[in-house]
Amino acid sequence: MQYDCIVIGAGAAGLMCAIEAGKRGRRVLVVEHANRPGKKILMSGGGRCNFTNLHVAPDNFLSANPHFCKSALARYTQWDFIALVERHAIAWHEKELGQLFCDESSKLIVRMLLDECAAASVQLRVDCAVNAVRREGAGFALDTAQGDCRAESLVVATGGLSIPKMGATGFGYELARRFGHRVLPTRAGLVPITLSGRPLEDFADLAGVALPAAASAAGQRFRAGLLFTHRGLSGPAILQISSYWQPGEPLQLDFLPDGGVLEALAAQQRLRPAAELRTVLAELLPKRLAQRLCELRLGSRPLRQYRPAELAAIAAQLHGWDVVASGTEGYRTAEVTLGGVDTAELSSITMESRKVPGLYFVGEVVDVTGHLGGFNFQWAWSSGHAAGQAA
Repeated sequence: MQYDCIVIGAGAAGLMCAIEAGKRGRRVLVVEHANRPGKKILMSGGGRCNFTNLHVAPDNFLSANPHFCKSALARYTQWDFIALVERHAIAWHEKELGQLFCDESSKLIVRMLLDECAAASVQLRVDCAVNAVRREGAGFALDTAQGDCRAESLVVATGGLSIPKMGATGFGYELARRFGHRVLPTRAGLVPITLSGRPLEDFADLAGVALPAAASAAGQRFRAGLLFTHRGLSGPAILQISSYWQPGEPLQLDFLPDGGVLEALAAQQRLRPAAELRTVLAELLPKRLAQRLCELRLGSRPLRQYRPAELAAIAAQLHGWDVVASGTEGYRTAEVTLGGVDTAELSSITMESRKVPGLYFVGEVVDVTGHLGGFNFQWAWSSGHAAGQAA
């Protein structure tokens, strides 16, 4: 079968690209190796899909070229996607920090995309593995599980390596290399951090304890929720910093990120001089955590026994608790994949290869990774739209 455009991958970026290309009157085929489209959309946000963020900006993204994402994000914004959602009468709400979720189910986002595909006469094949891709004349020929097909343009929207149980593979990276593209090293992003040895022993029995905190590494700091787990650390603050932290580098936790700890301790020293430090800290932090911090490093005496310099040192430790972390939980639980197809070899306006005319890369397979909170979906919508306007 002959098409104008074939999209490999029926995730967020692939479907958006197909919709835009179809609207231009292009004959579009989407091939998906999984048994249904939009699997990552369906599971995101606890089944309610954190589909974008009110505060999307280029500095919410990591890339070897931090400027690459600017053009696509500016030409298809969060407001454009929100307008699409509202046209389909999908109710949504802001949860926190600009994060937008469906009121009901992420299934509504997938249904919206499929309805848009149908309106644009896009064909979709699921359970359709791609066995081979080759350049043929000025276009591309694909050998798939459902037969051969050809097209002038080929869009690679295969995602990254995160959550392999949902079918994630490195196919897009392999395809990029086959066509002469450089693929920057990949690793798990937005992923829990693991502890081992003594650091794990120190905190493992606090699994389930959660609190507002800030995590810092590699010159970055994120304030959000922190969760202790049986394997280490999780929660939004940890997922955010995991995209910057790497094994062997320092990691610091601020257990009281709103500040005022020294002032609070000094005030309690005046009001309750006989109160033990651990008793006072248990009023500022979860009790089990406060006790553990005292056992590990802070000690505990009646407040009247502390000199001002000692209280200042305690406050400093609570604001900058050094943690020796060993690694992450890897692609198994990672929300995204860092690295990918080198943006230096792509057009930032169209996502087209600078090496192979008619070849495009969109979404997570590209070396652009967003922060937690709907930013990666917005990159999918924006990059898919950019390619769909050109493919």
